[in-house]
Amino acid sequence: MKKILGVVLSASVVLLTACGKHEAAQDSKATADAGELKKVTIASSGSDTDIWNYIATLPQTKQAGIELKVQNFTDYVAMNNAVANKDIDANAFQSYAYMVAYNTNNKDKVAPIATTYLEPMGIYSTKYKKVEEFPQGATIAIPNDGANESRALLLLQSAGLVKLKADFDDVKGTPADITENSKKINIKPIQMATAVRVKNDVDAIVLGNVLAMEGGLNVLKDSIYHEPIDQSTRMNVNIIAVADSRKEDPTLKKLGDLYHTEEVKKYIQDHFQGTKVDVNKPVSYLTEAK
Repeated sequence: MKKILGVVLSASVVLLTACGKHEAAQDSKATADAGELKKVTIASSGSDTDIWNYIATLPQTKQAGIELKVQNFTDYVAMNNAVANKDIDANAFQSYAYMVAYNTNNKDKVAPIATTYLEPMGIYSTKYKKVEEFPQGATIAIPNDGANESRALLLLQSAGLVKLKADFDDVKGTPADITENSKKINIKPIQMATAVRVKNDVDAIVLGNVLAMEGGLNVLKDSIYHEPIDQSTRMNVNIIAVADSRKEDPTLKKLGDLYHTEEVKKYIQDHFQGTKVDVNKPVSYLTEAK
């Protein structure tokens, strides 16, 4: 009996030792995996920064092997410069059209690795409730940067305030391309970073949704006119951008997958009331648009 008990105890010790070694190996692997997390820095602005800060906390981000750091920028050009120069790994703030305009004017290029969302640009006014109420000579402020300026002019045309030349360039178009302006609307291009602060000084202002939300405005409720929310408007779809030479980086490409998780979709819906429409398309969807 003692011999049998001794054999059982010996076997138990061996089994426990083996289990201990296995668990230690698993713990070691987990520690090693944690140590292998790749640090990725993404730049963003306004409400988009909130989204990426949320993504940084998700277990899926760690499971993807990424330790995500988010930096908030207010200067859009500086944000692209930082990515093009590889000081920052990626950014998420701009439409595809804005990126095309940036690349046209800069030697170092950025490239899209994923789509994120489409959100409408709107016309806001504290003086009038309809675009039809604008008087002769009304002043409307619009963005003064590349593609957003063109997009704003197209919005004014859609609202029936101006007409643009037939071959209007939706990336490089300017107020000089206006062919009809029956109300003699004064188009005032301004720096959008300070736009919300001057909205009471003009008759109306054209704002992208990120800046509108920073000013406490909801494009669906507070604008007097806005773009239809339509995923077919490909040039206006927002993107995640990286340096052109890094567009095939497998780690950076994971950022697109993380953005489109169900958790993130719910977060965006809960916080932005439908003003950011999810667009989960391949990059070719954009590059074939122009």
